[in-house]
Amino acid sequence: MTFMANWTYNYFIGMLISIILTGVIIPKIILIAFRKKLFDEIDERKIHRGIVPRLGGIAFLPSIIFSFCVVIGFNLRTVELSLGEPLMMEMIPIFFLLCGLMLMYLVGIADDLIGVRYRGKFLLQIFTGTLLVAGGMWISDLYGFLWIHHCPDWLGWLFSIFLVIYVANSINLIDGIDGLASGLSMIALIFYSIVFFLAGEYLFALMAATTLGTLIPFFYYNVFGHAENHNKIFMGDTGSLTIGTVLAFLSIAMFRIPLGDIPGNQNPFILAIAPIILPCFDVVRVFVHRVRNGSNPFLPDKCHIHHKLLALGLVQWKALITILISDATIVGGNLLLSSLVQPTWLILGDIMAWTLLNFLLTHLIRCRERRLGIKLYN
Repeated sequence: MTFMANWTYNYFIGMLISIILTGVIIPKIILIAFRKKLFDEIDERKIHRGIVPRLGGIAFLPSIIFSFCVVIGFNLRTVELSLGEPLMMEMIPIFFLLCGLMLMYLVGIADDLIGVRYRGKFLLQIFTGTLLVAGGMWISDLYGFLWIHHCPDWLGWLFSIFLVIYVANSINLIDGIDGLASGLSMIALIFYSIVFFLAGEYLFALMAATTLGTLIPFFYYNVFGHAENHNKIFMGDTGSLTIGTVLAFLSIAMFRIPLGDIPGNQNPFILAIAPIILPCFDVVRVFVHRVRNGSNPFLPDKCHIHHKLLALGLVQWKALITILISDATIVGGNLLLSSLVQPTWLILGDIMAWTLLNFLLTHLIRCRERRLGIKLYN
């Protein structure tokens, strides 16, 4: 078996283990949640009806760690010592990632059960980003974005810590309708796993594959489950912070790929940012919207992109499909243009397109409000 074929086999085995393990754990979490009455509180901001547990994210980190470590362990047992030592050296950033994930996982559980102030979560996210930097993962080159290439180490450290905070919160805040956070994350993980595989960064590709595996059964229970049948679950902050941290790590890792290893002469900055651009853009827009309206920018509301689509009259599943198709289109379009357009202009074009889209949606909502005579969106 060739080296590449062996790693292809590893990805599918790792993903399969993660799918099976998460698929076994989630029904147990649902059972315990109903016995202990651990449900997501229903308020005017929430869209769902009925009692639904919000602890699905508890299954994520154990499944990711178990499947990843089993695959790596078997590989280390079967390769020569001379090949195993480089593999262990490449694992150093992963070890620091797992430490950071454990912290985010624990604070997520605490937030889902008893609530945690956003200041406390923010400080922990800074520390998690610092751990990734300590593991050797920081942005050292912007590849022409803002016409900047090489970055001083201290600036790269700050960029990287900011990206961890930004992405983790973006995934957390976009988790507003069934399947949205997990669907957007799966699109990003598929993209990252393929690019890392083609670039020969097999450990990072395996991390993306095992994380993708844990989201597949969750997506099924989250989207196709029914509250009245007691088979529906949300990922909660435990899940969104875990997945957001993995995505931030993979995005930073994409910046570290040597240019010569990237297929198709693509720009690493675009490859790193494009898969997470929609939730990140949405968070900025919502933050600006809250500040402009005099609201606390850190408190939740109903101003996200999915709320706009619901205000237009789309049911949840149609809003979900619309956003996922839009996200896949954004990722694909940026990928096609990354080798042709300077990254600054490409990101500027993304921002302009996103702004115009939101203006159009708001205009359509106001027209619908006037027609119906009711307020649909703040």
